[in-house]
Amino acid sequence: MDFGKVAVMMGGKSAEREVSLKSGAAVLAAMTAVDVDVHAFDPRDKPLEALHAEGFDRVFVALHGRGGEDGSLQGALDLLDIPYTGSGVLASALAMDKWRCKLIWQAAGLPVPEFVVLSGASDFAAVEAQLGLPLFVKPACEGSSIGISKVKEPGGLRAAYELAARYDSCVIAERFLAGGEFTVGILGGRALPVIRIVPATEFYDYDAKYLRDDTEYRIPCGLGEAREKELQDLALRAYAVLGGRGWGRMDLMLDADGRAWCLEANTAPGMTDHSLVPMAARAAGIEFPQLVLKLLDEARCG
Repeated sequence: MDFGKVAVMMGGKSAEREVSLKSGAAVLAAMTAVDVDVHAFDPRDKPLEALHAEGFDRVFVALHGRGGEDGSLQGALDLLDIPYTGSGVLASALAMDKWRCKLIWQAAGLPVPEFVVLSGASDFAAVEAQLGLPLFVKPACEGSSIGISKVKEPGGLRAAYELAARYDSCVIAERFLAGGEFTVGILGGRALPVIRIVPATEFYDYDAKYLRDDTEYRIPCGLGEAREKELQDLALRAYAVLGGRGWGRMDLMLDADGRAWCLEANTAPGMTDHSLVPMAARAAGIEFPQLVLKLLDEARCG
């Protein structure tokens, strides 16, 4: 297909810049190999108005973190009337904000692990007692596990809060679930094969996601066909509640009794050599170049 002149939006100024550059480079290489007229576009180095000035027809969003997947880029591209990959303004903003995302899921009757919004004035001992240990602490509006801590010892919550607060003014403490972490890629309104993530580290942190080679990604996930479909259905419902479209990823946790809980949504998933949606797509028979072109074909505004 003739996609016109395509910009791969990558880099930016967020804490996820390096991951974004890796995602963008992989997408750029895949499009170049099939003769798409594609160019890297780093909004750190040039204004978005240059998209019009340089004659771009579509944008592949490989820009992670703030300014890329929080709705602000999507709103700008809507105003510029340039089609782009992934979800629109509302779904992007909600998925990026873990607190408000959880509130939406709760209102829709979807299962969300118990959590508490923290501040410097919080009674940290009381929160530890309420949620139990271990627990997780995370900035509400960061991705790639940046600023996340696992609190295992009494009295450790304040330090974990202070670390997370370096990245965002809104910080969440969340109950730990012991049944394993799973992720469901979403492509064109259907769920891809479920992946079970088994990190060799304490939890699935930044190093486990992007730097280490000993994280296990189990496809098939080991739950059996019926349970896998249950997770896929939950992922599709949770993503639809946010208004997600095109493609994305839902992260789920199981508790010790095997019940599934909604953890996070991602409207601009990674496209690196360690990324999960490309893995799941490959398991479904969709190789990386096909995936990239399918996403580009579905690009739209609004």
